[in-house]
Amino acid sequence: MRILMFTWEYPPHVVGGLGKHTAELLPPLASLPGMDLHVVTPRWAGGAPLEKLGAATIHRVDSPLIEGDFYTGAWQTNQRLEEYALRLWQETGPFDLVHVHDWLVAFAGVAFKRSYKVPLLSTIHATERGRGRGSLASDQARAIHHVEWWLTYESWRVIACSQYMANEISSYFGCPPDKIDVVPNGVDTARFDQLEGQDFTLLRNRYALPSEQIVFSVGRVVYEKGMQVLVRAMPLVLGQQPEAKAVIAGKGPELEALRSLAWSLGVGEKVLVAGFVADDDRDRLFKVADCAVFPSLYEPFGIVALEAMAARCPVVVSEVGGLRDVVKHAETGITVYPDDPGSLAWGVVHTLQHPQWAAARVAKAYHVAREEYNWERIARMTADVYRRVIAERAVTRW
Repeated sequence: MRILMFTWEYPPHVVGGLGKHTAELLPPLASLPGMDLHVVTPRWAGGAPLEKLGAATIHRVDSPLIEGDFYTGAWQTNQRLEEYALRLWQETGPFDLVHVHDWLVAFAGVAFKRSYKVPLLSTIHATERGRGRGSLASDQARAIHHVEWWLTYESWRVIACSQYMANEISSYFGCPPDKIDVVPNGVDTARFDQLEGQDFTLLRNRYALPSEQIVFSVGRVVYEKGMQVLVRAMPLVLGQQPEAKAVIAGKGPELEALRSLAWSLGVGEKVLVAGFVADDDRDRLFKVADCAVFPSLYEPFGIVALEAMAARCPVVVSEVGGLRDVVKHAETGITVYPDDPGSLAWGVVHTLQHPQWAAARVAKAYHVAREEYNWERIARMTADVYRRVIAERAVTRW
């Protein structure tokens, strides 16, 4: 199978779940028999223009000088990606399928579909309307929403990362449910297994006192991730667990607002808004935390919750979006009402006060992460979608 993939994010440029997904999916996907995979991505953060990874070749394309808003910048960048991929097509031969990740590279993907009558497959990682909690508050948001609809319409099939996202795609875009395949994100448990038994006392002491219980949250610090709900929950948590301390890690526009909120609620000394932490430190923080909390208001999947499960850290999540698929209440974690500080405080306190119950959930969660969400399985599921689309195209009159 010759696959042409377009993605906005690929290492070293990783902003969120999309970048993590493509980075982790590629190695096992490229190792499958008969795979010839070419990934075309903007060269936002450096990296070699050409990189071989097994049967995959990563092509990093220098982006143009962006003029205008973000939507316009995406359009301009797609033109550059399309020009590069056109030369690749002409020099190396045709591809069996074009796979695009999200609306950001939809323009290039649809252009190749129409020009070469090659089937288009799209993976939708999130939606603009979902991020807006059902609303489209600006002209740019409406423009992005339209491209998302257009992409699902033009696609032969659509991949969603959770059943929640499949339902959202069907509802928001009128996409037939039988056109959508659910292929989840995954996690590499070996990354955390190698940390077992190591002494991270020095790291832990950097973030909390030896007597404090770390309540850890990590992700993009944006409104829809709900970290403000954790801050609002902390006075209630501390009323029952005075040794608790929230550690919030990640980059985003809400950092200062979280700090201000914590001090206004009188818990500033018990809420550390750490900002960016390196991936290695994030993994180690999962190992030393007493619980990991993900209070999202909108979450297509929730890969960070899966990482916490793989690290054997008890999880508390809001019962929203894809988090409901990943975390089963009282089995692999604790789920709480979204945007409800009282409910979140209950989940945190319950986890901290009942370590034996938490340990039982941790054991089940680790097993689920290793057996159901390993990247090798997810790569095979993705390749199965490729084969289905290619087989259907072979007997379809265009």
